[in-house]
Amino acid sequence: MLKELNIENLAVIEKATISFCNKFNVFSGETGAGKSILIGGINAVLGARTDKSIVRTGESKAVVTALFDDISKETQKKLEENGYSYDGELLLQREISSDGKSTARINGKVTTAAVLKNIASDLIDIHGQHDTAILMSTENQRQILDSYGGLNERLNTYREVFHEFSHISKQVKALQQKIDDRDNRIEDLREKIEEVSSFNLYVGEEKEVSERLEKARSFESVQKALSEAYGSLCGYDDESSAASLVRNALNNLEKISQSDVEDDEYGKLSKRLSEAVIEIEDIGSEISKNISDEYSSENISLLENRLSDLLMLKRRYRTDIDRLILELEDWKRELEDLQDSDDVLEELNEKRWELAEQVKKQAAEISELRKKAAEELVEKITAELVFLDMPNIRFIFDFQKDKISITGMDKVEMLISVNKGEEPKSMNKIASGGELSRIMLAVKNVLASSDNVPTMIFDEIDTGISGRAAQKVGVKLSEIADKRQVLCVTHLAQIAAMGDRHMLIEKKSDEIRTYTTVHSLDFNERKREIARIISGNSDSEAALLSAEELLNRKKPM
Repeated sequence: MLKELNIENLAVIEKATISFCNKFNVFSGETGAGKSILIGGINAVLGARTDKSIVRTGESKAVVTALFDDISKETQKKLEENGYSYDGELLLQREISSDGKSTARINGKVTTAAVLKNIASDLIDIHGQHDTAILMSTENQRQILDSYGGLNERLNTYREVFHEFSHISKQVKALQQKIDDRDNRIEDLREKIEEVSSFNLYVGEEKEVSERLEKARSFESVQKALSEAYGSLCGYDDESSAASLVRNALNNLEKISQSDVEDDEYGKLSKRLSEAVIEIEDIGSEISKNISDEYSSENISLLENRLSDLLMLKRRYRTDIDRLILELEDWKRELEDLQDSDDVLEELNEKRWELAEQVKKQAAEISELRKKAAEELVEKITAELVFLDMPNIRFIFDFQKDKISITGMDKVEMLISVNKGEEPKSMNKIASGGELSRIMLAVKNVLASSDNVPTMIFDEIDTGISGRAAQKVGVKLSEIADKRQVLCVTHLAQIAAMGDRHMLIEKKSDEIRTYTTVHSLDFNERKREIARIISGNSDSEAALLSAEELLNRKKPM
């Protein structure tokens, strides 16, 4: 249960440390004093969403720290699962920075808000003045019944079967649709498989062909230049090649040297031309060694055609070649599945029928358990409401058979009649705010025996209640406090007087700032505060006498 709450720089609360007793703690104060801030702080430390606007003006951060003891085995298990130790006390902390960021801690170790919320979910049950709207939802009304009847485990088992049934049903529907379109799909798959398979594709082929083609085109250009160079030097036509022309020139010079003309100069020129012919023919020979038909025009044409085929496939199937190879395997498997789909559908339908029978059976059993729980719950809630000054109340759970869903086969709704002679109707049509508050309190009190939440907070649950009904609400809250710790924010003297510990939330101002303080009241202080609640004047003799009378009915701890 909540042992202590420490608040720093939260809205108008500069600093407050609040110690709680383990029974009935009441909070009172003027309207606007900061009671809602107190509840907001508790929500924050339990992991609720926060906002930077709650940080006190001029401060860098707000800090809320809550100390718990005597926590449940379930909460201890959650702590252990998340790596936290427990030595008899649990410390939760939330820091909210003025820049909007927040930090959560469990026993001093930083954690996430989600983990904090999960661990704190079983520590406190907060019921606000607007939470009576819960009663307006038929889904929540059914959950109240399921909670009281202890049906949650049974419902979890049912939901597992229902989820499996839903999953199989979707498979059946999808497969049936495939079968309906099967013939067209099979023909389409066969055409795709035949076409793509005919190309004998392999992974990485597009890149390889592109690289080979680029290399071939480059090689072809080099070979063309080499071939032309060889032709120019040695030629494929002896009459026009450089070697042939130089040889002719050499022959002519040699004729001169054989004539009667005696001139050494012509001999020297003949010798030089002879050497040139040898050099030209040698260069031509070297060039011819590097001329190859490895990448002929025919080979380049083959590569170009292959690349064209690959690009065509990419455009047609809107994917790359490597992915197309994978899709081809998928098509083959799908074709095989379609050809065997009749057998698969028969198996799925058989499984679906078995699960449908289980769902129907379990839904019917849950319905019977709900009806049995409803009889007991109606009796107990009615008794609570009669005590809470609603003597003519008629309260029932109306069951209507509904389409089987994740929650079962029942449409459940709470119906009430508050006046004799009237048939029970939906609560949102006839119940007043005060009546809804009492109904919610009655439900909470009855359910208190079936859950393990150690602390309950009631934030102005007394809205719309006064007089004798208020006195009885106070008694009922006191009874709940016999089973667990109760914190109650109230504006009614009858409820405030029933508390085992009474704390005043008070707002004060100086020349610069406004401050909200929270402090525990002794007997005389309580008497003055309750007198203020009764008459608006804490010095009124009549109000002080009434306050003392209320307090004497139950002495504080």
